[in-house]
Amino acid sequence: MINFQDPEFLEDPYPQLAELRKFGKPVWHEELGIFLAATHADSNAVLRNRSLGRIFKPKEPSDQWDTFNWLHADSILDSEPPKHTRLRPLVMKAFNPKRIESMRPDVERITQGLLDEIEQKLAQTGQFDVIADFAEPLPVKVIASMLGFPDADEHLLRPWSQAIVKMYEVAPTEQDKLDAQRASAEFADYVHGLMLERKKNPGTDLITDLALVEEDGEKLKAHELIATCVLLLNAGHEASVNGFGNGFVAALRNEAQMSLIRKNPDQHAATAIDEFLRFDAPLHLFERTATQDTEIGGVQISRGQKIAALLGSANRDEAVFENADQLDLARDPNPHIGFGAGIHFCIGAPLARMEMTTSLPMLMKAHPKIELASEPKRRPTFVLRGYEAVFVTS
Repeated sequence: MINFQDPEFLEDPYPQLAELRKFGKPVWHEELGIFLAATHADSNAVLRNRSLGRIFKPKEPSDQWDTFNWLHADSILDSEPPKHTRLRPLVMKAFNPKRIESMRPDVERITQGLLDEIEQKLAQTGQFDVIADFAEPLPVKVIASMLGFPDADEHLLRPWSQAIVKMYEVAPTEQDKLDAQRASAEFADYVHGLMLERKKNPGTDLITDLALVEEDGEKLKAHELIATCVLLLNAGHEASVNGFGNGFVAALRNEAQMSLIRKNPDQHAATAIDEFLRFDAPLHLFERTATQDTEIGGVQISRGQKIAALLGSANRDEAVFENADQLDLARDPNPHIGFGAGIHFCIGAPLARMEMTTSLPMLMKAHPKIELASEPKRRPTFVLRGYEAVFVTS
């Protein structure tokens, strides 16, 4: 059975995931105490089955994990109906398509600013890091702009987020746990202060909208608003950073495919981004718990048992994707489930698509001869899969 901490597996999980799909049904993983749904059909069913809930189990001792626990218990991602049914329309009313599209000029401005800084780095060193200099700061700056975070505080956001999301991995260390506790408390206090200020002095930012939004007489409670803001940053930028980085490295290693976006980035941006997300998924495992006895792929899941949708495996399923292990930046249709499915389909998906389809053409037009300068450095994680550094020349 798969060892989720094996460095060889973390470097390239896809051969072992392919073996897992051969079972044709969910498989029990004894060490983790969870069923693994590896096929596209089974993973999709896990995400959509209403008998499977996203049940957050508070961490103990509660006094050490208090803020971390309510940041999750009061978020959309870790809520189920009826709470999820109440929260989602409130958040969507503020986080709507019109607002997202209105952000496009800001995305273009932020992207151009990053490209200008990259030019300076190229002049000094002859190379730059696609992750640290482009893919990482872009979504952080966009989300920060939407929420109305002061520019001077942007540097706080990514470290807080990375500390919290390390708890989603299979075996976080004791230091990871301490870092997550500290980051949760600091992040929540920071957003709470902004929320109180915006209630007194409303602005045009998303925190103001979330503080004032109302649907059928319902409003977001303070913890729910703070949890939503933290979730938007954590989920919103982790997927964008890792999805862009993973796919871009795969393209740089395949010149036949890279030539498509070198020659005509505007034409191929949309299909390229979807293929980035399919080919090397930024999120590999999404866990659910049976709220009643149910069946997935012919396997009985008893009430209280857990089952995980292996999204990266599902997106390489040969039964759904022709030449599934090959990168195809013109792939259409592309029914990947990189953004999830069902009631937990990512509310930030339209923003992530807009960011990446805007920024990719701008990067390619500025640097059409971009190439790897050295071997990219992987992050030693599975659930959130990405690169620490990708140095390139232009």
